[in-house]
Formats: sequence, structure tokens, C-alpha cells
Amino acid sequence: MEIVEKAQAMLERYPLCDNCLGRQFAFLGYGVDNAERGRTLKTMLAMKGHQLALQKSEEGVLLLKVLAENGSFPMAVEILKKLRRRPKKSKKCFLCEGCFESLPIHVAKASEKLRDYEYETFLVGAKVPPEVEEKEDEFKAQFEVQHGENFRNELSRVFGKMFQEKTGKTVDYLNPHVVVLINPFAGDVRLQVNPLFIMGRYVKLVRGIPQSKWFCPKCRGKGCGECNHTGRLHPESVEELIAGPTIELTLGETASFHGAGREDADARMLGKGRPFIIQVKRPRKRWINLNELRREINRRAEGKIKVSSLKIVGKEMIRTLKRMEASQKTYRVTVRFDREISDDEIANLQRSLTDVKVLQQTPLRVLRRRADKTREKHIYETVVKRISPNSVEMKIRCQGGLYVKELVTGDGGRTKPNVSKIVDAKAEPVELDVLGVSVKGG
Repeated sequence: MEIVEKAQAMLERYPLCDNCLGRQFAFLGYGVDNAERGRTLKTMLAMKGHQLALQKSEEGVLLLKVLAENGSFPMAVEILKKLRRRPKKSKKCFLCEGCFESLPIHVAKASEKLRDYEYETFLVGAKVPPEVEEKEDEFKAQFEVQHGENFRNELSRVFGKMFQEKTGKTVDYLNPHVVVLINPFAGDVRLQVNPLFIMGRYVKLVRGIPQSKWFCPKCRGKGCGECNHTGRLHPESVEELIAGPTIELTLGETASFHGAGREDADARMLGKGRPFIIQVKRPRKRWINLNELRREINRRAEGKIKVSSLKIVGKEMIRTLKRMEASQKTYRVTVRFDREISDDEIANLQRSLTDVKVLQQTPLRVLRRRADKTREKHIYETVVKRISPNSVEMKIRCQGGLYVKELVTGDGGRTKPNVSKIVDAKAEPVELDVLGVSVKGG
């Protein structure tokens, strides 16, 4: 069956708008949209009908009535008027139920909802009821459609083009700032505002602050006598000190914190700092002054932490950040022994913990939140300096993920080798600092 004949057969059986008729032949020809395809087919049929009608053929009049009633085609209506024939009222499209006609309303609704958001890129997602998709599948099977486009694809594309023309924004299929989700059948428009990711480094200059919120394990944040009814073991965290000003400046709803590893609450994070990403959810402002944000975070932190090197990054950097956890790190730990130790013992300790593999079974103190397994970590270099007859300072350059406190105590034999075993004396970590996190791209 020829294309025009097939289009005529479709219209004789079902009312179809320009888009839905043209969509059945979407992959034939280039440089035109489906609505234009549909109008072109209807124009050719109207010309055919007009020609037959002028030849006094009732077949031509019937074809023009089909185009006027099932095709809602103005040209056919005008021709019939000139022929002194009156068509019946046009019918709603069998396939889309008139949703393409309502798209301008939904475009206006979406742009209004996004009025208070800063964004430059968008993507459209369309929801089509299953019964509508099934109806189109049956229609295509009935007419053996071989070059048609998916209904949902056209709906998203047409809406996206109209939205782009109205807002001047750009379509981005990979990392859009916002996703507009439409269901014109239900008259519904929803927004998915994608997060803003800000990467930087932080130093922690005081002890007693955890990296993230530390809820009371007994009440799990609800509040009990154990936590003085605060629900927390620590009143503040690095995460909150950074997230608070960030949420305020971006007008976001909430924020999530991602770090390249973490230090203990009682350890400082020194040197150039630890890489982190703060993920702001549903930000209303994206084009923020990062220097202003840095100054505000540092001002409010009052010397507890400082952030630097802030920059906007993509979501993919979170995966990169997580890989940084295994990067090389340098620690400084003050160790106190239960007896005096000799210079020879110090020299032996330094030799024994340089260029060595350490086997660590998950420490008892974190066993409730980490899988119980043995991990292998490498120590590249250890430098030991005496502080007093029974205490030393150790600088340890090692693979990320090494538990330094357990390296000192031995954790009941769960870490091998360890300082206590090497010196044959009970060793206790007094103070721990992270001096450096060596990463690429951070």
C-alpha cells in the first residue's frame, strides 16, 4: 500500500491529529517534524478529494469529510464550504486524545514552576499511560506500520523543543540541571531538580569533631538519657559546619557530605586538607560566589575547620572521590609505652614498620558498622622520634585505609605487625593527626 493510501485508510478508520498521523511515517524523509509530515499527507489527500469532488465524484466529498472530521484539517473544511457541504464536528485524536494540543499549557506550567530556580540545561521525561501505549501498538499492528516513531519519544521531543523556545535553555541528555517530567494525559508537570556538587578540601584544626553527624547508637537520634536527650554523641560535625552555609547560599533543601576517607573524631586533619564533595539537593541558586562561600564557612567555623579550593564539579566526581580513599596518607601519632624504651628499640620499630605489609582484621571499635574481614595495607615509610623516656612520635606514610590506632595497640592481635608486639611493651596512641592526603585530581 502506498504511503498516501495508508494514511487515508488510517484516517477513514480513526480520528488522528497531525502529530499522530505523521508519527506513523516518522523515519521517512528528513528535515521535517511529525506534525509537518501529518499536514503534508492531509494536504495531498485534500487535493485528491478536491479533484474528485470537482469531477462530481461523491468519493471526493466523502474523503474531504473524513479529513475535516477525523483529521481536523482546516483546508478540507474550507473546500467543503465552497462546495456547499457541511462536515460534522471534528473528533478528538484517537491516539493522543488531544495531548499535543495541550502541550503549550504544560510548557507554561513548567516554566512557571522553574521561575525561582537557576538552571541552564534541562531534559524532558514523558509519562504515557499503559493503555495509551497499548492502543498505539495495536494501531501499528493493524496498519503494519514499519517506519513509525515511539509515542513517548515524540512527546518528549516536541515538549522539549517548545520549552527550549520559551525559556532559551539548552537540552542536556547526560547531566541536565533540571528534568521536567510531564504527563499531559493527567495534566501533571513535576520537576526533578538535580543536585549541585561542590568539591574542595577541609582541614580540621581541633579534636573532638567527627566528620559526619554522629547519632547516639542507643536511641538512634531520638534522644535518651545516654545522650542527654540530644540524640547525638557530638553537637557538631565537619559535615554540618560546611553544609549549613552552603545550603543557605544555594537555597537548597538538604545536603549530603562525601569525603575521601575520614579521620577519627579525636584526630586533627592537617596539611592541605582532605578532599570532599558537598552535594546540595534541589538548589535554587547554582551560580554562587565560591570565594564568598569559603569565607562564610570559615568565619562560622571559628577556627575549628577551614575549607579551600572550592569548585563546581559533576556527579561523576563522587566516584573519583571514593577511589581516593585508598590513596597515600601521612599520619603523625604520639605513642606512650608502659615502660621506658631504648634507642635500639626505637630504631628497630622504625625498621620494622618501613616498607611492610600490614594485615588488619576489622578493628573491634568499628566492627558494628564494618564487615569483619582482614585487609592488607602497605606502610611505605615510618619515622620514629623520641619525646620522652616512654613516649615517641611516629610519622607514618601508608596506604589509605590503615587503622593507625590499632597499628599501635595491636587490637588484641587483630593487627599484625603492631607497635606493641614489636617493642614488647603495651603501647597507647595519645594523639593522632592526619598530615596529608596525596591524591590525583583532588
